[in-house]
Amino acid sequence: MAADIQVGPVGEDEFEALLPLIAAYQRFYEVDDIDDGRNRAFFRRFLAPSEDGELLAARDEGGTILGYACLYWHFSSLAAVETVLMNDLFVTAEARGRGIGRALIEASRTVARRRGAAWLEWATAPDNHTAQRLYDSMTSEKSTWLEYELDV
Repeated sequence: MAADIQVGPVGEDEFEALLPLIAAYQRFYEVDDIDDGRNRAFFRRFLAPSEDGELLAARDEGGTILGYACLYWHFSSLAAVETVLMNDLFVTAEARGRGIGRALIEASRTVARRRGAAWLEWATAPDNHTAQRLYDSMTSEKSTWLEYELDV
């Protein structure tokens, strides 16, 4: 990672600057109805300190946000432990290839350790091969579980 990149929690003062990256992440995954107001209301709950999770940002030396991770406090009933779910990981197109994704994952791991969580977990789309190369380089364990969704 470039030495000029810093990763840490997103503060209230920079939350508005993060919203365009959240929308870009949603566009990447072809979300049809991106709503800044809904995003603002939903993601504000992850500003530290939070009982729900944490937003982390990777910033350049000028403070510009180049990427982010959104962590959810999560649980495993099989192991009866808390885990941390890295639900979102996004790096701007112009900042990719600089180790920012890896830095965000490592920072997420640090947050999970600080919380006493048993592990950090995440998922990606089956066709997101670029992300999978990064993830495969960081872990020797790939989940064999399948995910399902049911509209309510």
